[in-house]
Amino acid sequence: MKITVFHANECDKKKCTAFKMEKQLKCKIVYKIDQIPKGAIVLNPYSDKAVSPEDEKSVRNRGVVGLDCSWNKISNSTDFLKLSKYHRSLPFLIAASPTHYGQPCKLSTAEAIAATLYITNFKKEAEDILSILKWGNSFIKLNYELLEAYSDVKTSIEVVEIQNDFLKQYDE
Repeated sequence: MKITVFHANECDKKKCTAFKMEKQLKCKIVYKIDQIPKGAIVLNPYSDKAVSPEDEKSVRNRGVVGLDCSWNKISNSTDFLKLSKYHRSLPFLIAASPTHYGQPCKLSTAEAIAATLYITNFKKEAEDILSILKWGNSFIKLNYELLEAYSDVKTSIEVVEIQNDFLKQYDE
């Protein structure tokens, strides 16, 4: 499984999950956009398409790219948009990291990559990524029902439907 993280050096390296992943040989960190593997699934919160089990083949063959950078700076970057045609957003999930515990959609890089692996049915690999973090197992426990539901369907559209159905119960 090829896992790459584009790192913009905008965080505290002691707390950064990407650096912890690299130290444990779980990913490769790159610092230039052109070092991102072609055809990989690029996690992009601005993508119109959600990660789903239909991305399993791309994840297996090309890998996953996490972006560890300020989303405010990168959202309008044309270089960023050229990275890959396989941009994917993550559906609704809750952070388990100490920094953002309980906050919706504020995932660490490790959580985002693990969620992608879990949803695309690489569950053991997702657990392996999270096992290097003291709180890693909490992420799956906190999001278990959603992760299972997302991984049990086939398409991005179905993933978004599950997300929307889940969120509707809190709108009422």
